[in-house]
Amino acid sequence: MNRQIAILGSSGGNLYNLGGRDPLKLLDEILVQLKSAGLSCGALQFIAAEGSMDTATDRTPAKLYGWSVTQQQPIVVAEGTLQEVNQAAERLDLEIAEQIELAEIDGLIVMSADPEGCNRNAIAAAVKEKIPLTGTGGSSMAVIQSKGANVIAASGTTGTTNRTRAVAFATSLSKHWKLSYRPVIGQAAASAGAGDQAVSASPWRRISIRGIMMASLPGFIGMALILAASKIPGLSALSEVFDLMIKALPVILSVIAAKQISELDEVSIVAGIVAGVLSVEGGIIGGMIGGIGAGLIVHYVFRKCVEWRFPATTVNIVAGGISGLISGLIVYFLIAPVALAAGEGIRALIETLVSWNPAIAGLVAGLLIWPAIIGGVYHAAILPIVLLEMETTSNSFLGAVDMVGLVMVSAGITLANIISPRNKGEAAVAAPGFAINMGFGTFVEAAYPFMFSNKLVFAGAIASAGLGGMLVGLFGVRGTAYVPSFVGPITSNNTTGFLISMAASLLCSFLITVLANRLARYKSSSNTLGM
Repeated sequence: MNRQIAILGSSGGNLYNLGGRDPLKLLDEILVQLKSAGLSCGALQFIAAEGSMDTATDRTPAKLYGWSVTQQQPIVVAEGTLQEVNQAAERLDLEIAEQIELAEIDGLIVMSADPEGCNRNAIAAAVKEKIPLTGTGGSSMAVIQSKGANVIAASGTTGTTNRTRAVAFATSLSKHWKLSYRPVIGQAAASAGAGDQAVSASPWRRISIRGIMMASLPGFIGMALILAASKIPGLSALSEVFDLMIKALPVILSVIAAKQISELDEVSIVAGIVAGVLSVEGGIIGGMIGGIGAGLIVHYVFRKCVEWRFPATTVNIVAGGISGLISGLIVYFLIAPVALAAGEGIRALIETLVSWNPAIAGLVAGLLIWPAIIGGVYHAAILPIVLLEMETTSNSFLGAVDMVGLVMVSAGITLANIISPRNKGEAAVAAPGFAINMGFGTFVEAAYPFMFSNKLVFAGAIASAGLGGMLVGLFGVRGTAYVPSFVGPITSNNTTGFLISMAASLLCSFLITVLANRLARYKSSSNTLGM
């Protein structure tokens, strides 16, 4: 039997700041969890005001959402001032009350409802028919309970999120009817649907070192920019900011890891922050381990708290706070020294390898960096090492090779196709890529169309990267990509050496690409004359 649920309420006062301002997202979370529990929405009356109900007036703009049976989704059924929308809501309230009396509605979900106003008829019908009711909103739920409603779970709104409320609603209803229900936690599971697919969405499968590193990269780049700014006369005080940002890096990775693994929005963010603060002594490896642990623990603690019918607010407090503490304390007392030593060991290994023959090391790194990024090795292996190097000084050997071997080479190829393209159409394609590479130190993929269509350009890219890498080793440069090209040398330990290395690889790739384009045009014109 597919039980029908009516969703009643408003964007509320406190709720407005905890998801109510985005009604479609709020409702979608509920619908996803209901589907996972084998329940359906049979009616909807949700008043969404453009402001908190604590300060709203009759003239506040608002919308009334109802349920479309044909489309099986929320739709706007009325729009205007809050007073006009309330009048429309009262008419919809009568319709839902009739559905309840006709046994077309089996249960209610209420959020910041108005049991004395816009929801009075539906609540009265629910009391009369004794259908189960669950919801949030401290004062409104108290009034509903006082009317004799069959409230199976109630909670305040403070500390809840769209997802945690939705899971709490579905859990209480499924337990009441003894239905099988596994919370859908995570975007992958949500998009896949409910049932068995939701069960397979294990948080362990969402652990991705590459994903965590990539998402955390802006924090490292921000640190590098602060370092560059601190070298400007009069801004030396920023060096203290740089030291502070280094300490914040483990927290950034911890939060990203916890958020990606548990996908519980604010709850996982809090857990990640708590774990990250306690994992600082372990460096970025310790922060990542702490965040991964927090993400895994918060996922399971959250589910257990919901199964034990904790109020939604309590679920968030326990899951977010306790999970972060458990993971963070484990890292603090047990893992931090090992993690810190591992990071230092990796950095020392790179320095040792480079010190044997810096020019050869740079040459090899340069020659391999294009095959690495094309083959998918760069983001999986090289980027994490770059970030480990940057953890202490904000620049790195491989970061410098990245800038000269990828960014500058791509810039040279695209510049050649702006000045001397094989055909006029390629100049328009190349211009944005050149601008982004020079202005942001990224988007090396802009060179792909030209490299993959011409073997000489491809070979020139690898040779130019090798030349730039060799010069990086020769000059002992440590730097980074992902920053504007004119900032790169400032962030390095050798401004002149980095400038020469960057200019050499850009010029080399530029000249080889110009030659390749002219040969291609000559060959094309020869074929045309031959015909």
